[in-house]
Amino acid sequence: MSLWPPISITLIDVVGSLAAGLTTISFVPQAWLSFKTRDVSGVSLGMYSVFTLGVALWLAYGLLLRAWPVVIANAITLALALAILGMKLRYGRARSHPDLETRERQGASSEWIDCTPD
Repeated sequence: MSLWPPISITLIDVVGSLAAGLTTISFVPQAWLSFKTRDVSGVSLGMYSVFTLGVALWLAYGLLLRAWPVVIANAITLALALAILGMKLRYGRARSHPDLETRERQGASSEWIDCTPD
């Protein structure tokens, strides 16, 4: 007598697990780069806020359906997304553009020149 019920894996489970795994794995390199460099200048706060909310809702959806591939993938993605969103809020402004940094070192002003007529 077995303590565990037999496991029945369907094609739907395989497709769902592969989709969840691949989309989560595809997110990891960008998250790792952001963590390593603390450069989130390319991250849009508005877009990332909406994205993170969407991932949280996918997680809730998976929990309600007890769809474990959806739950696991979105729990991991939500943790990474929240970390990057937190970095964006903490580190805020984008770094200076490299061309502006070079001009500043050479003594040129990095301020914008107002060319509008009076």
